[in-house]
Amino acid sequence: MQKEPRKLTVTNRKAWHEYAIDETFEAGIALAGTEVKSIRAGKVNLQDSFCRIEDGEVWVHGMYVAPYEFANRWAPDPRRPRKLLLHKNEIERLRVRAEQKGLTIVPLKLFFERGYAKLEIGIGRGKKLYDKRQAIAERDVERERRREAAGRDRGQATGDR
Repeated sequence: MQKEPRKLTVTNRKAWHEYAIDETFEAGIALAGTEVKSIRAGKVNLQDSFCRIEDGEVWVHGMYVAPYEFANRWAPDPRRPRKLLLHKNEIERLRVRAEQKGLTIVPLKLFFERGYAKLEIGIGRGKKLYDKRQAIAERDVERERRREAAGRDRGQATGDR
């Protein structure tokens, strides 16, 4: 039996810039019915969201899910905390790692797998300003290298030298 591919809805690109991600987990997410429809439409923002462990449960805070436009007037709060569904041993591992100095739990991706909404969360350490600058410089060097290689390939294909 072939596994159905993930349908990626949204990524938190800012998290990869702000944090050095050590380990990732895949968690289910408890949603209201209209929130699922809104997420399928891509009307969700993970930008300023974070995760917390409260009473042995993991909650995502600050995730914005726009109210579904065709729903009734009793739509849930767009920024309400949402419970993440993980196994006890995963929650314990997250708790132990999150208690270490400087580590935090951040949402990375929101996607659908076999019809269920899933959230990929990561444990990361906040990057310092010089780390961010170094990552940007490396990215620029890599982009320049690829651009040069593509230019060489184009020149040979057309016969121009």
